[in-house]
Amino acid sequence: HRYFLYLAFIFLVILTIDVWKALWFVDATNGKSSFGIGIGTIVLAINVVLLGGYTFGCHSLRHLAGGFLDQFSKSRSCYRAYACVSCFNRRHMLWAWLSLFWVGFADFYVRFCSMGIWHDWRLI
Repeated sequence: HRYFLYLAFIFLVILTIDVWKALWFVDATNGKSSFGIGIGTIVLAINVVLLGGYTFGCHSLRHLAGGFLDQFSKSRSCYRAYACVSCFNRRHMLWAWLSLFWVGFADFYVRFCSMGIWHDWRLI
């Protein structure tokens, strides 16, 4: 379980890069890119937030951040990191369900936009 935590961090970085790329729209007439936010950008950003909440609430990260769990007084920063991860950990199952359904919806959204069934509305 703890070894896949590092793999999950890599996926979070990749998904965050996807959100960054979704913030830039390319004009078909002149090829220039400009900043913008579309529905797809919001969908992908929520995806990263929910998966991040699930990952940062993981029991393995909690133990990794806490260090010596029976000696909180040894390191104040370890205790604060442990407390921060514990905050996410309280709702770990909620993060799991929300991220599960949202990943499915995000995949659906991107697939339908790529097929031309749906169109990604640009908000900004």
